Amino acid sequence: MKLLFGLIGIVLKVGSYACIYLTPFLGVWLASSLAAFSNRSTFLSVLAGVFLFPVLPMLWDLWSSYKRRKLGKSGAQTLTWGDRLTVRTLVINLIAIAGLLAWQPSNSFIALSTRGDWMLDGMQGAAVQPVRQSLFKLAGGLEGLYKSFNKNPFEQYDDGSSAIKPQPQPDRISRNPFQDLPNPNANKRQPDSSNSKPITDKPLPNTNKAKPSTITPVKNEWAWDGQGLHPAIANMPTNVETSIESVAKYIVSKEPDQVLRVKALHDYVADRIAYDAESYFAGKYPPQDAETVFRTRKAVCAGYAKLLEALGKAAGEEIVYVVGDARTQTSDLSGQGHAWNAVKVKGQWNLIDATWDSGYVDRAKGFTKSYRTEYLMPPPEVIGITHFPKDQAWQLRSNPINLGEFLRQPMMRPKFFADGLQLVSPTRSQSDTSTEATISLANPQKRWILASYNSKGSGGSQNCGQAVQGDRVACSLPSAGAYEVKLFTSNVDRGQFNYVGQLEFNKT
Repeated sequence: MKLLFGLIGIVLKVGSYACIYLTPFLGVWLASSLAAFSNRSTFLSVLAGVFLFPVLPMLWDLWSSYKRRKLGKSGAQTLTWGDRLTVRTLVINLIAIAGLLAWQPSNSFIALSTRGDWMLDGMQGAAVQPVRQSLFKLAGGLEGLYKSFNKNPFEQYDDGSSAIKPQPQPDRISRNPFQDLPNPNANKRQPDSSNSKPITDKPLPNTNKAKPSTITPVKNEWAWDGQGLHPAIANMPTNVETSIESVAKYIVSKEPDQVLRVKALHDYVADRIAYDAESYFAGKYPPQDAETVFRTRKAVCAGYAKLLEALGKAAGEEIVYVVGDARTQTSDLSGQGHAWNAVKVKGQWNLIDATWDSGYVDRAKGFTKSYRTEYLMPPPEVIGITHFPKDQAWQLRSNPINLGEFLRQPMMRPKFFADGLQLVSPTRSQSDTSTEATISLANPQKRWILASYNSKGSGGSQNCGQAVQGDRVACSLPSAGAYEVKLFTSNVDRGQFNYVGQLEFNKT
């Protein structure tokens, strides 16, 4: 028995020593991941780690021994040299890690989740993947810290409707949108008779003066491209818009088909409400309840979602309010607090974002109206690239992803997939390059693709060149730094191009 307890003691001691000496590696990992994410030198982070262990603990011990001799102290110390080195290593590195977390509480999680495997860049294989997954799983331990510093201001408008839990739907297969979405197919929805409004999400001018292509775009079965406002919304008499109930009753009377009725409800909110850009940039929001938004015709995302929820209730449709994070072309990889909707159509839940379908916002110009249907019930995996609900049940996936996986996804919009495109590489939201930023695509529908780049966080952008109809886009980045490369598509080779997504590149 004495031998057994002795063995247990040895095991515990070795285990505790191993955990303590692991702290320097955790500190280096955190510091180097922050450096990789911010396009700084990872070598300096590793060098700093060497200083934290063993250099600084040994210097501390030498200083302590010098002070003892100077004070005339003699005799054996309570702890051995090895124990003293161990304790000092633990103290120094815990202080270093705590300092990094206090300095970058949000970016620490983002950096570890997106670039925590920087030392494995370019490496693949059966031996590498388990290591990569273990690193990302370890990074998930900081998710709570990230959430505590990133409160969603729109949760306050959740009156409990989102407590409804969607039931698992075995007929809905969870796919990877970058690998195995359904192939493009003829659009099964019939366009309505109203005038179509062009999508103008910050289009870039095309400098190519060649003759326009005559390619006819092929649509995905879930895409609504080319369809304008529902006739009930386009032709709604003014005297109908006296109340939420009156508008809902009119829509129900004009549209018997449930799918198109939901489109009409979405179209009303997306078309009639203007985004309150002034309040958004000020970070101070007026009341966002449905009645106030209906009366003022102005709101941020919460107001759009609350009005659509109220219209759905008045129309007898099951529409709920959903909150979470969303990534836009103007946000960082982590995104920001947002609100949208879920709707139950023919027994199956789908997601809607009427805010993002109403137009776009610019700090200088404010809100620009630009009705579209890009976020009207796309596949869950597609909207899940930009929208991450607080309640994972509203991902509507058979295998929900975690926040780290969400952040690692390249920021592609539904239109990217509706155009039949697939991203071959890079497969991550942020990548390193020592030369140019290269994006490889599968482009079976021969869409014209235009790319631009800008320094991360800056305003102006530069075209990467003329539009291409192939499967490769390359941007010659001018110097070392962090860049955002945005993609735009069109079915013709000049004129208006529509924003479809972006990736980040760190040029070393």
